[in-house]
Amino acid sequence: MGWKGTVRSIGAAVRAAERDAKRRQKELERKHKQYAKMQELEQAAYEVDVYENHIEVIQSTHKECSSLVDWSSVASSKPPKEPKRTNHREEKAQLKLEQYKPGVFARLFNNEEKKKAIIAQEIEIAIKADNDEYESRVSLWKQGFAEWKESVDIAEALLKGEPKAKLEAIDNLQPFTEISNLGSSISVVVYDNGLLEATINVHGNDIVPIESKSLLKSGKLSVKNMPKGKFNEIYQDYVCSCVLRVANELFSCIPDSLVIVTAVDELLNSKTGHLEEPPVLSAAISRSTMNSLNLETIDPSDSMSNFIHNMSFKKTKGFERVERLDSENLSRT
Repeated sequence: MGWKGTVRSIGAAVRAAERDAKRRQKELERKHKQYAKMQELEQAAYEVDVYENHIEVIQSTHKECSSLVDWSSVASSKPPKEPKRTNHREEKAQLKLEQYKPGVFARLFNNEEKKKAIIAQEIEIAIKADNDEYESRVSLWKQGFAEWKESVDIAEALLKGEPKAKLEAIDNLQPFTEISNLGSSISVVVYDNGLLEATINVHGNDIVPIESKSLLKSGKLSVKNMPKGKFNEIYQDYVCSCVLRVANELFSCIPDSLVIVTAVDELLNSKTGHLEEPPVLSAAISRSTMNSLNLETIDPSDSMSNFIHNMSFKKTKGFERVERLDSENLSRT
């Protein structure tokens, strides 16, 4: 399969197997259409379901990832075979002419030559049809060959660690769609030493609700301001979950063994008017360590202890500013 074909197939399969939280979210979205018809207690239960599901979704985005691209297999793949010309239609029409025997009426009305002329025309039509089919197959082969060549070239460039190829692969595969839908924008750079860093711009107040919802014993809805400590802990899990997800998405796109993922709170930066504020989290994620973790059971915030990272967090205050990891120091390490 060619590079563009690979991109299309991976894009189609990126979220073929959704995690439970995402499936539940879609089910709740369908129920929303019936919300007005629900009784008060049903509405209360629905609102609590939506609230709890949202918290689960933002704390578990690391549990899902795009399919891994095996660039070594792509680089060693064989080109599509060039089609061979066939003359099936012509041969069939020619055989018809050779086997033609005039019947009684053809001899009676002297139509033998006319019949042969008609079959001869059929041969010309058959020749054209054979040629058209061959040209169409050649056109498709040329397209497939060009895509195969493009895929092999980019695979070889990625295996050599060429920065341009890394950015091209990420741009084509578009692995961060769902995270962007959750409210984070992502930018990617490759340093001179080949190390790649992805920066996530997160918006805490847009993601974590400021109110908590629960059901009273009566079944009625209870809405309270979310305690600051709880808000901060959920936000920390969300940020760390996104960092893990971005790292895994990068590993699915490129064959690197180490990437830097940095989270910046864009909302806080906008208050100060500075564009280059320090991040709230910067982590060097290694592929081997990531593969050793059970993403279904880990606490995303606690999991940062497995990686070199800068993060300062207090439950009462939330994140504090930290320094970005230095790519040069990491490459020497």
